[in-house]
Amino acid sequence: MDLPPQAPLSDRVRTFLEGRLYPVLGTSGEDGEPHQAVIWYRLEPDDRILVNSRDSRRWPADLRRDGRVSLAFMDVADPFNWIGVQAVVEEVVDDVAKARDDIVELAVRYDEADDESVAGFRSQQRVSFRLRIVAVHDHLED
Repeated sequence: MDLPPQAPLSDRVRTFLEGRLYPVLGTSGEDGEPHQAVIWYRLEPDDRILVNSRDSRRWPADLRRDGRVSLAFMDVADPFNWIGVQAVVEEVVDDVAKARDDIVELAVRYDEADDESVAGFRSQQRVSFRLRIVAVHDHLED
């Protein structure tokens, strides 16, 4: 399948997405029913978004079946200051060891990397997705 082109990120959008936000990820089920989840993420140096989950959850199954996804990134201090993103799955990281490393790195980013949490993450069946941003809806205040 040919992926749509990557949308360019302005400096202000990139700076906003580099922050530690808690985006809402939206997928569609097999029957078209929408599903949302609050997630951790990381903006990669190539402007891809890395996300990670337990492999048994609904949204990873949705992404494996239909690689289209939307994300809403809100400023916690001002929820009307936000960015919407449409993206597609560019890569599925099924290597469990790599996916576990990814979630531990995300736990460090989100200050959730205590010994107990890390041990739990390292015991789970995990999957990571690298998402290509294909559209950006900038609702940041000037």
